[in-house]
Amino acid sequence: MTLKKIPYGIASYQTVKQGNYYYLDKTKYIPQLEDMGLYLLFIRPRRFGKSLLLSMLESYYDIATIDEFDALFQDSYIYQQPTPEKNRYLILSFNFSQINPELDKVEKSFDEYVSNRLLDFGEKYRHLVGDNYFSRIALATTGSQKLQFALDYIGFHGYQTYVFIDEYDNFTNTIMATQGQLAYREITHGAGFYRFFFNILKGTAGTSKSGLARLFITGVSPVTMDDVTSGFNIGKHISLERNFNELLGFTQQDVIDILNYYSMPVNELLPLMQKWYNHYRFARKATQDMFNTDMVLYFIDHYLNHNASPDSMIDQNVKIDYGKLRHLMTLNRQLNGNFSYLQEIITNRQLMGGDIQISFPMEQLTKPINFISLLYYFGLLSYTEDEDLQVPNETVLQLMYSYFRDGYEDVNVFRLDVWRLASLIKRMAYQGEWQPVFEFLAREIEQQTAIRDYLSGEKVIQTFLLAYLNVAD
Repeated sequence: MTLKKIPYGIASYQTVKQGNYYYLDKTKYIPQLEDMGLYLLFIRPRRFGKSLLLSMLESYYDIATIDEFDALFQDSYIYQQPTPEKNRYLILSFNFSQINPELDKVEKSFDEYVSNRLLDFGEKYRHLVGDNYFSRIALATTGSQKLQFALDYIGFHGYQTYVFIDEYDNFTNTIMATQGQLAYREITHGAGFYRFFFNILKGTAGTSKSGLARLFITGVSPVTMDDVTSGFNIGKHISLERNFNELLGFTQQDVIDILNYYSMPVNELLPLMQKWYNHYRFARKATQDMFNTDMVLYFIDHYLNHNASPDSMIDQNVKIDYGKLRHLMTLNRQLNGNFSYLQEIITNRQLMGGDIQISFPMEQLTKPINFISLLYYFGLLSYTEDEDLQVPNETVLQLMYSYFRDGYEDVNVFRLDVWRLASLIKRMAYQGEWQPVFEFLAREIEQQTAIRDYLSGEKVIQTFLLAYLNVAD
C-alpha cells in the first residue's frame, strides 16, 4: 500500500484529494454550517487550516464541480448524505492575504485584486453569464463597484453565488501593526474603501433578487469586521459556538490515528506534541483540546523525512505568521496599556476566569476585556477545563517571549546583544557558568536607563528575565 503524502502547506482540497494526501474529513460539519445561517464569520488562529476548509466547501457547493463530486467526496461523511445545496452555487472566492499592505499601494492593489477575481469568475462561468458580463463589468471603475454589478447581474439571470472571503483581516492587521491606528482607521471607517466593500455585501444581502445567496468569511480577529460593518450585523459570528470547536485542528485521537497510520512511536511522540502543539479550546463549554493543524503536519513531515523530531519544535512559518502579532506589545509606538496583563500571562501562564467578547472595535482594544479577547482569538490564550484562560502550549509561550523582546526594542525601552546573551546562556546550560549571564544582564539594565521605569516590582523583573533568558530555546 502506498502511504498518503503529508499535506503540509497545501490549502487546495482538490490537490489533497487528487494527489493522494492524508486528509481528516471535516464534511460532517456541512449540514451544521448550513443550519447556522446564510452569512457566517469564523475566526481561528493562524495556521489552523482555514484555507483548506474553505477550499473543501467551494468544491462541495460549486456548480462547476458537479461531475467531480464522486471523485472528491466518495470517501467522506457528506457523500452518503449530501444536502440539497450540493453543487448549487456559482463560487466567488477572495483571499485578502494577497493585498499589498503598503499604504500608498493598498487601495490600488485591492481594486486590482477584486477586479481580477471577478474577471476570473466570469471566465469560469462564461457559459452561464454570457459575453455581455465582461463588457458591462468593464464600465465599473472600482473593485467594489464591480462586485455590486456582478452580484446584481448574477441574480438578474436567475443564479446564486456563494462568496468566500479568506484572511479578510490580513492586510488590515498588517497596516495596524506597522503603520498605526490612524492609517488603519482611514481604510476601515467613514469613506474608507474597505468599509465600502463590506457595505456592498451588506446591501446586496438585503436585496430580494440578489445573486448573493451565502457568505463565509474567515480571519484571525473580529476587530476589523466590527470596524467595517459596525458589528457583523448581516450574519452570525460562529467562532465561539461549542459545536464548531473541532471544525479546525486535530483532536488527540486524530493525532494518534495519524501517528499509527505512519507507524510512528505514539508513546514517545505524543507527549512531546502535546506539550508544544496542543490545548486549544475555542468555546467555554468545549470538552476537546485541539492540536494546531500546521504544527502537527510540520512535525510529522520532518519525522518521516529524517526519522527524528525536528531540532526546532516551532515551524519557521509559524514564527513568521505569528510574528505579525508583535503589535500586541505596543500601540502607536508606546507600550500597550495592558502591559500588566501580558506580564501576568507570561509569568503565570494563565488568567483566572475570562469572558470573551464576540466583537469590539480597534478603538476599544485598550479595554482589558477586549485585549484579553484578542489574545484568545489569536490563539495566545485558550480555555481550560475549569473555564479559565491559559497559554495553550510551549510554542505559544516561546512566541510571547519574543513579543516582549521585540516590544522592548520597538519603543526603545531596552536593547541588548541577543547573540551575546544566547551564547552566555548556552555556556550556563552546558558548563554551569551562571554568573556571567546575570552580570551581563545587570550591567545592561544599569546602563540603559529607560528600562528602569518598568522595573517597579518583582513581577516586572521576573517577566523581563523570562523574556530574555529564552533567547536560546
